[in-house]
Amino acid sequence: MPDALKRRIGPGLLTAYGIGIMVGAGIYVLTGAAAGEAGMWAPVAFLLAALVAVPTALSFSELAARIPEAAGDSSYVEVGLEAHWLAVGVGMVNVVAGTVAAAAVLRGGVGYLTSILDIPFALAVIGLGVALTAVAIIGVLESLAFAAILTVIEVIGLVLVIWAGSVATPVADWGLPLTTPEWNGVAAATLFAVFAFIGFDDMVNMAEEVRAPAHNMPRAILYALGITAILYALVSLAAVRSVPREVLAISERPLALVWEAGTGTSPVFLSAIAVAAALNGVLAQIVMASRVLFGLGRRSPAFALFYRAHPRFGTPVLASALIGVVVIASALTLPVAVLAEVTTLALLIVFAIVNAALIGLKRRQPDVGFSVGAWVPWAGVILSLGCFAAAIAGRLT
Repeated sequence: MPDALKRRIGPGLLTAYGIGIMVGAGIYVLTGAAAGEAGMWAPVAFLLAALVAVPTALSFSELAARIPEAAGDSSYVEVGLEAHWLAVGVGMVNVVAGTVAAAAVLRGGVGYLTSILDIPFALAVIGLGVALTAVAIIGVLESLAFAAILTVIEVIGLVLVIWAGSVATPVADWGLPLTTPEWNGVAAATLFAVFAFIGFDDMVNMAEEVRAPAHNMPRAILYALGITAILYALVSLAAVRSVPREVLAISERPLALVWEAGTGTSPVFLSAIAVAAALNGVLAQIVMASRVLFGLGRRSPAFALFYRAHPRFGTPVLASALIGVVVIASALTLPVAVLAEVTTLALLIVFAIVNAALIGLKRRQPDVGFSVGAWVPWAGVILSLGCFAAAIAGRLT
C-alpha cells in the first residue's frame, strides 16, 4: 500500500476543521463544569485559557510552516530538540490525549442525544463511534467536508445560545457586586476551558494533506483560534448570566438550560445541535490521532505497522480503526470531567515541550517564511507550565 497521504485540503476547509474541533471539543459539555468551579468568573477562565493558547498557537504555526508533516508535535520535537525518544513520547501522549478527548466529547454528546431519544447509552456510544470511525476511514476530504457542515450547524447553535442568554431574566448573583474571585476555582475552570480550545494543535497533524501548508496552515490556525475565543467568551457569559451556578455545575447539557431560561421553550433542537457538535469533535480527534500514528510509523520502527495509507481512500485505515475502538471503550467507562482533565494536563506538558522545540530550532536555523518573535515560544513554555502548576495546586488545596 502507498505510504503517502493525498493533499486535498484548502485553507477554508482547514479553518473550518479547526473551528469544528475546538467548538466540538467541549463548549457544549464543559460550560457547566467551568461555571461550577469559577461561578461568575467563568468567562475570565475562558479568556485566561485563550491567553495560554495564543503563544503556543503562534509557535505551532511557525513549526507547521517549517516542518509540514503528519505527527506534527513529534516531528517538531525530534527536529527542534534532537531527541528521538522524547519525540516518540510526545507523539504517544498526543495519541492518548486525542483519543481520550474524543471519548469525553462522545460521552457528552450522547448525554444530549439521550435527552432527545429514548435510546440506551451504551448502544448510542457504540453506534456513533463505529459510524464516525467509518467516515474517518472513507477519506479525509469527505471527513472534513462533513465536519464543515457540522461546524456551521454548531456555530449557529452557539449564536442562538448567546442570544437566549442575553434576553433571559438575570440570575440573582448577576446583579450583585463582584467579589474577589476564588483563584483555586478559576484555575480549575481554566483547565476545563483549555480543553475547549484543543484543536489548533490538532490542525498541524493534517499538514501532509494540506495544499501549500507553509502558507495556509499558520493562517488557518490563527483564524480558527480567534473565532473560537470570541464565541467561547460570549457563550460562557450568557450561561452565568441566565442559569444559577449550582444548576450549571451538575448539568450534562448546560447550554440547553440557557436556551430554556431565555425562551421558555423546549431545547430539543439545541440538544440536536449539541449532538452535531460532539460528532464533529469526535470525528476530528479520530482523524488527528490516526495521523499521529501514521507519522510515528515513519519515524519509529515500533510503529511501522501504522505507516500505511489505503490505496483508494488515501487514509491510514488501521490507525483509524484502532483509535475508534479505544474511543468507544473509553467513552463507555470514564466520566467527562475526568477525561477532560487528564487530556488537558497531558497536553499542557506537550505544549511546553513543543515551544521548547521551536526555541531550539530558532537557535540553529534562520527564520524563513512565517515566523514569530523569539519571545513567543518562551511565553508559551511559561504559560503552559504555569497553567499546569496552578491546576495541580488547585486540586491539592
